[in-house]
Amino acid sequence: MAPIGRIHRAYRLLSKEISDHMHTHGLEAWEFDVLATLWRAGPPHTLTPKDLVATSMVGSSALTNRVDHLVRRDLVTRQADPDNRRRLLITLTDEGWALVDRVVASHVENERRLLSGLQADECESLNHLLRKLLLSLGDTAPQAESSG
Repeated sequence: MAPIGRIHRAYRLLSKEISDHMHTHGLEAWEFDVLATLWRAGPPHTLTPKDLVATSMVGSSALTNRVDHLVRRDLVTRQADPDNRRRLLITLTDEGWALVDRVVASHVENERRLLSGLQADECESLNHLLRKLLLSLGDTAPQAESSG
């Protein structure tokens, strides 16, 4: 019970700290998550809804609501794929790109601060163990996420 309890408490504490940090930039943590996912995709900063769902921990209906919200804020666009009109493409707007580009450095610094109680090798071990746990629970996140 102890590891599960500690993981749960760590999640609550980390979530609050990350949320508080995002609020200083006028963002909700989930907004940053979607914007940063598109930003990391590289030019043209476009993904399909299916690709966005695969990288997040929300279902397609929740993602639809999130994208709707970001479209209203002019941070992303939603357009039909010109090569396949049945497929949608979600793309960062210039404003969305500028916002996430401005926030990402302070977000990384905030994450470093949150993990500052651990030595570098301890962070590496924790990352490895959490990835192993997640995979054993059926997580299918891409390998690239294991380095972050």
